[in-house]
Amino acid sequence: MKKPSDSGYGIGDLLGLGSQSVRKNYYPALQERIDELEQERNRYKWLFENALHGIFQANLRGGLLACNPAMARICGYQTPEQLQQRLIRLREQLFFSAAEFDVIRQELLDYGSLSARETRFRRADQTPVHVAVTMLRRPDLGPEVVEAFVADITDRVQAREKLEQLNAELEQRVEERTEALQNANVDLRYQIEEREKVEQELVVAVDAAKEANRSKDKYLAAASHDLLQPLNAARLMISALQDSELPDQESRMVRQAHRALEGAEDLLADLLDISKLDQQAMKPDLIYTDIDEMARGLGAEFEAVAVNAGLAFRVRSAPAMVHTDQRMLTRILRNLMSNAFRYTRTGGVMLAVRVWENEVRLEVWDTGVGIDSAKLDDIFTEFHQILPEGSGGRQGVGLGLAIVERMVRVLGYRIEVASRPGRGSRFRLVLPRASVPTFQAFARPSMPESLDKGFGGAVVLVIDNEPAVLESMQMLLERWGCRVVAAYSREHALATLKEEQLTPQAVLADYHLDHGQTGFDAIHGVRKYLGMDLPSAIITADRSDETRALLRAQYLPVLNKPVKPNRLRALLTSLVASSSF
Repeated sequence: MKKPSDSGYGIGDLLGLGSQSVRKNYYPALQERIDELEQERNRYKWLFENALHGIFQANLRGGLLACNPAMARICGYQTPEQLQQRLIRLREQLFFSAAEFDVIRQELLDYGSLSARETRFRRADQTPVHVAVTMLRRPDLGPEVVEAFVADITDRVQAREKLEQLNAELEQRVEERTEALQNANVDLRYQIEEREKVEQELVVAVDAAKEANRSKDKYLAAASHDLLQPLNAARLMISALQDSELPDQESRMVRQAHRALEGAEDLLADLLDISKLDQQAMKPDLIYTDIDEMARGLGAEFEAVAVNAGLAFRVRSAPAMVHTDQRMLTRILRNLMSNAFRYTRTGGVMLAVRVWENEVRLEVWDTGVGIDSAKLDDIFTEFHQILPEGSGGRQGVGLGLAIVERMVRVLGYRIEVASRPGRGSRFRLVLPRASVPTFQAFARPSMPESLDKGFGGAVVLVIDNEPAVLESMQMLLERWGCRVVAAYSREHALATLKEEQLTPQAVLADYHLDHGQTGFDAIHGVRKYLGMDLPSAIITADRSDETRALLRAQYLPVLNKPVKPNRLRALLTSLVASSSF
C-alpha cells in the first residue's frame, strides 16, 4: 500500500507550505497564535470558575447547560456537576416559585434581557435563597437558551426585613409610651419612673434610627438619578449656547446661568457624597492605578479651566503605580484642583507627582489668596470657607475639602497643607507606592492634531432615553464639530446606523434605558452589529458602588451626570483618538 507521503504532496502543500522556507516562517507564527488562543481560553475559564457571583447557561424549557462553582455554592451543592445532574427543570427545581419563573420567562421572551431581578432559588435542602439575577436570552444558541449572572442577596433581604421589623416595633413602642405619659399625672413618683423608662426606650429608638439611616444609600442613589437628569440636560444646553456667537448681554446671561447650574450640580454632588461618607456607605474599591496616566487625564480636563480663568497651568508627572480606589482618588485631586483655581486670581496652578522609594506624593500648588495658619485646622470642616471677603469668585458652600478629608480617612492616606496668606497654598497627599511586577511602561499614542480645536466631523453615536438630554447632547457635540447619530434605545441605534450606513467612531450611552435595557446592552449590540470593538463610554446619574463595579468589570469608562463639558470633551477626545489607531 502506498504511503500518504508517496502521493507527491502533503499537508504543507495543502496549506501552501510546500517549500521548506515557507514552513520555517509560518509554523512559529501559527504556534504562537495557538498559544495565544490557549492562554485566552484559560483566562476566561479561570474567570468563570473563580467568579464571586454565580454564572450559568440554561434552557428555559429544560435545565442547566453549564454553571460555575459559585452557582453551585449558592444553591447548596458541592460541585457544578452535581448541580447540573440534579437540576433538569428550571421551573420546578431551580425557582422557588413557578409563578415567578413564568413572569421572568415571559419578560425574557418579550425583551431579551432583564437586570438585577430579585427572586428566590431553591437550594439542595429545599429552602429558598434570595438572589438578584441578570439574564440575557441567546437566540443564537437556541430559542430559549439564556445566560445569567446570580448574586446571593440573602444578607440584604434579611437586613431589609429586620429594618421593617424595627420600624414596626418602634411605632408600637412610641404608642405605648404616649399612653404611659398620659397616665403619668397620677402621682409624681410614677411620673418620674415613667420618664426614666421613656429615656431608656429613646436610647433604643435612636439606635434603631441610626441603623435605618445606614440603609438610605440606595434611596439616595435613586433620588440622585432623578434630580441629576434635568440638571444634565440644562447644563449641556447652556454649554452649547456658550459656544455660540451671541450679543454681549445674552452672552453674559448665559455665563450667569452656567455658573448657577454649576453651583447647583456641585452642591448636589457634594451633599450626596458627604451623606454616603457619613453613613460609612462608601467603601473603597481598590485596584492598581497608573498615577501618571491619572495625572495627565486630570491635566487635560483642567486645561480649559485654566484658559477660561487666564491662569498658567502645569502638570509635572512621573510613572508610578498605587493600589487605590481610582474614583475616590480622582475626586480628591479634582476637589483640590478646583479649590486651587477658585481661589487663585493671578499666577497659576500646578499638579505634581513626586515618587519616593516607598511612597507617592501628589501635590497641588497655587498662587492664590492663601490660608492663615490659625485657620488651617478648620478648612476641612463642613460649610467652612477660607476665601477673604471681597476677593470675588464662586465660593461654593464649603463641602469640597470636607469630602477630601473623609475620603482620605477612608483610604488611610495622609494629607498635609502648607500656606502663606497672599502667596498661595500647597496641598500634599501621601500614599504608599505599589509594587506590580507585571507592570511595564508603555508609550501613549499622541492625540491627532485635528482634535485640538474640533472633532472634524467625527461620527458619534449618542444613546439616551431622555429626549431633553439627547437633544442637548446632540446640540453640544455638533458645536464641537461632531456628526451626531442620536438614538433612544439599542434597537433605534441599530436601525439608524443600518439606514444611514454609518460607522461611528465612538459611542456615548446612558446606563439606565427603557424596558430594563442598559447602556452596556446597547453598546454590546452596536459592537456586534459592526463587528468591531468600538470605543465606548457610559454616561449615568447612577453613582452606586454596584453599578460602578459592574461597568469597571466591562472595561467601560464612566462619566457621571450632570456632565461637565471639559470632562466630556476630554473623554470624547480619548475615544475618537483611540478609534484612529
